[in-house]
Amino acid sequence: MIEGFAPSALIILNLVNPKEKFFGVLTALSPAGVTMRGINLDSFEDWIHQIARNEEPDLDLITMFVPLFRVERIFLDEPSGAVKSYGQRFEQVAGVPLRTFLGMDDDAAH
Repeated sequence: MIEGFAPSALIILNLVNPKEKFFGVLTALSPAGVTMRGINLDSFEDWIHQIARNEEPDLDLITMFVPLFRVERIFLDEPSGAVKSYGQRFEQVAGVPLRTFLGMDDDAAH
C-alpha cells in the first residue's frame, strides 16, 4: 500500500475512459490497480436516503477491481472546511457511522 492509503481507508476514486467517480472502502492498491468496495457517486445520495428511510435498498456497495490505467486520482475521504466528507454525510443522513453500518467498527484505519 501507499502511505496514507491503508486498507479500509475511505476513498474517492476518479476514473477515466469512461469518466466515473466512486466512493467507498479501499481493499487493495497495487501496481495492477485498485480494489475497493464502493458506489458510484451519482448514486450516493439515493443510497443513503434509502438507508435512512429503512427501505430495502436497491443500491449498495459493490466490490470492484479497476486497472491502474483507468485511475486518474485517489483521494482520502476527508472534510474540507465546512464541506463534509462523504463518510460524514452518510452518518448525517443515515444516522449511523458508515463503518458501523458496514460492520467495520474494530478496524484501526479511520
